[in-house]
Amino acid sequence: MTNDPISITAIASVSAIGLTLQEAWDNYKKQRHFLQEKQIGDTLAWVASLPEHAKAAIEKLAASDSKYSNLDGTVLFALLVSRMAIDQAGWTGQDTFGINIGSSRGATALFEKYHREFLEENQSSTYASPTTTLGNISSWVAHDLQTQGPEISHSITCSTGLHSVLNGIAWIKGGMANKFLVGGSEAPLTPFTIAQMRALKIYSKMDPNESQGFPCRALDPHKKQNTMVLGEGASVACLEKGITDNALAVIAGIGYATEPLEHNISISTDAICFQRSMKMALGDLAAEEVDVVVMHAPGTIKGDRAEVLAIEKIFGDRLPALTTNKWKLGHTFGTSGMLSVEMAVLMLQHQEFIGVPFVSHERAPKKIRKVMVNAVGFGGNAVSILLSKD
Repeated sequence: MTNDPISITAIASVSAIGLTLQEAWDNYKKQRHFLQEKQIGDTLAWVASLPEHAKAAIEKLAASDSKYSNLDGTVLFALLVSRMAIDQAGWTGQDTFGINIGSSRGATALFEKYHREFLEENQSSTYASPTTTLGNISSWVAHDLQTQGPEISHSITCSTGLHSVLNGIAWIKGGMANKFLVGGSEAPLTPFTIAQMRALKIYSKMDPNESQGFPCRALDPHKKQNTMVLGEGASVACLEKGITDNALAVIAGIGYATEPLEHNISISTDAICFQRSMKMALGDLAAEEVDVVVMHAPGTIKGDRAEVLAIEKIFGDRLPALTTNKWKLGHTFGTSGMLSVEMAVLMLQHQEFIGVPFVSHERAPKKIRKVMVNAVGFGGNAVSILLSKD
């Protein structure tokens, strides 16, 4: 639980549902997904890729500076949304803000490219090492924005984005910074990454005709197979100490937990890590004050069910409305938690609940005061962020 509130003064993203907050909101209100079957290497797979106008913006950015031409999509996505966010917040490089933008996988496309070249030619490209490190993301963003603050990159798998939020809050509350740019970036739509997810037997094989038009059945309690679909994108937020006049939302509580694992990718059947992180984020707040939980819910049978059970244990009979966005824009690994934060902020701003079309929402709230956002990754590293309208 935070002792003092932290404001989110800007949030920006690029994903399958668009490039601006307004575009994202318009697409959230549509009862359709943005997944498509695409050829990834030699295989056909369901993915959530950026729309053409977003790809054009990325290509324009890459062409704007010769130094950017060799950068991976993870870095370019982060550069684009970071520019948008600080412009929205009114920050400049002279504000000396910190940067923490992480990624679960990092420069997957470049790593695969350079490794393939090494196998063919038995030598490595000059750019292979500097362009495939995780620190590559925040350092290039700092260069692009010309800020002198601290720059941090990390990977805590799929909870990476929300761990960035935790870290930014810690720096601000520790008195070492007044402002922090936090988030995640992921460009995982590559042959090897898709193959890894398929090897885990969690990737969607859904026939759209058999799935009622939804290849990812995230949060569907009746699904008979795993339906995770990967997406690409980046999302960042500007954090500032206290409650500011331009706050989009206020971070009222934070929670985190890690649980001992029986398997490399599993969590307990009732997600003990989520129970602990949500309880910590709630602090002394009454459970009934939370109106919505934006779940991690990746579309897997065990993962979705475990998180629901954890929520039921924490909230009991006063269950909030449950939702997720992965059925619509895919699972973006390290970016996913931040895209969920953006969804929560939009619901708070517009006072409208966005549900899952194939899931019953008997408890959809008429008024949205507080929203809990969850994320967890391989290793059982759960984070819960409690957002308030003011």
